[in-house]
Amino acid sequence: MILAFSNAGVFAAAAGAATAYAVLALATSRLGKSTVRGLLLAAWLLHALTLVEALLGTPPRFGFAPALSMTVWLLLTVYAVERRLFPQLQAHWALAGLGTAAVLLSLVFPGTAYHAIASAWLPLHWALGIASYGLFAAAAVHGWLMVRAERAIRQGGQIDTGVPLLTLERLTFRFVEAGFVLLSATLAVGWLFAETLYGPGLVWKWDHKTVFSLLAWAAFAGLLTGRARLGWRGLKAVRVLYLGTGLLLLSYVGSRFVLEVILGRA
Repeated sequence: MILAFSNAGVFAAAAGAATAYAVLALATSRLGKSTVRGLLLAAWLLHALTLVEALLGTPPRFGFAPALSMTVWLLLTVYAVERRLFPQLQAHWALAGLGTAAVLLSLVFPGTAYHAIASAWLPLHWALGIASYGLFAAAAVHGWLMVRAERAIRQGGQIDTGVPLLTLERLTFRFVEAGFVLLSATLAVGWLFAETLYGPGLVWKWDHKTVFSLLAWAAFAGLLTGRARLGWRGLKAVRVLYLGTGLLLLSYVGSRFVLEVILGRA
């Protein structure tokens, strides 16, 4: 079912989501657990409404800001599921800050209108790519929590992540492995259906997005190989994770940002 919203309705949903996220980011420590859960659920639902309008509207819109917004929404979805398994996990204040920024950014830069989808494979290509973005974002957040916990242990301080260090490390690499599978599938769809996606006679579209995606794939492949063969752990592994995530961010989001904002082209 396609939901249609007026511009005023979309703005209200986005403003509500951004406000709820901002309250969580700034005042989590002063709110009760039930209030935090209620605000997070409200923000998550309102955020989802803005994404539905962008992707299923007439015409659908997509670009660097909607891609970032969807990535953050997926990250929050993963966090909500994790909280059911690890209630002690404490990261919603940081994720709520990301949510505020992502929703406001997508309001300012709503993306390009797609009056006609070039290929039936394009939505699948997008879906796999954004899903991999979300999983690698989750891995990066867990890597950040892991480094904080490791630093606290070395300094003899109190660990405030709420999850044991080894559990954080295991979760981090589970997300990397799942994201790597989806990124590989994204690249495979782009290669197998290149002519359908990009035009007749094209076996592969060599542009900034493709180059950065392949570099990110190589970085993540190196990370997984290094962990399996060389025992990479801790800060060294997280640095490679950050490198791969940064390259992946530059692939679609970075290239679309240059086109939409700097060059002013669709």
